[in-house]
Amino acid sequence: MPPLTNGGHYTPLLSKTRWCFLKRRENLTEKQGFKLNELLKMNLRTVKAYLLREQFQKLWEYRSPGWAGKFLEQWCHAAIFSRLEPMKDLARMLTAHRPLILNYFRAKKQFNSGIVEGLNRKINLTIRKSFGFRTLKIAKVCLYHQLGELPEPDFAHKFW
Repeated sequence: MPPLTNGGHYTPLLSKTRWCFLKRRENLTEKQGFKLNELLKMNLRTVKAYLLREQFQKLWEYRSPGWAGKFLEQWCHAAIFSRLEPMKDLARMLTAHRPLILNYFRAKKQFNSGIVEGLNRKINLTIRKSFGFRTLKIAKVCLYHQLGELPEPDFAHKFW
C-alpha cells in the first residue's frame, strides 16, 4: 500500500516515473535511477512488465538461432504466466512470428528490417510515379529497371 499523506489520501506511486520505465538503465539520470530502484522494491504490475522487458533484451545477445529460440520459448512461457494481458498478447505474437525472428540469427545479424522497408518504399514510389500498371508483367519489368538500375530498353517507335 502506498503511504498516506496528511489528508488521509494515498500518494500516487507512479507519478512522474514514465521515463524511468521507458529509458534504458544506462541512460537514466541520477534522480530517475534512484526512483527506479525504489519502485523495483515494490510488487507492482508495472514493475513486473518492466522486468520482463529488460529480460527480453537478452535475446539480442545470442548468436545461435538454436539458443535464441530456446530463450524466446522460455521468455514467452514466463510472459504468458505473468498474468499481464499485454505481455500475454506480446508472447502470442512472438510465438506466431518465431521462425521469422530466428531468421535474424540465421543471417548472423547482418540484415534487419530496414533493408526490406527501403525496398518496399522504392516499390511504392515506382508504382505511384506511373499511376499504376495495367498488367503485372509491365509492373515487374519496371521494378527490375528501377530496383536493379538497369538501362532503359530501346523503343520500337519514336514518340518525339
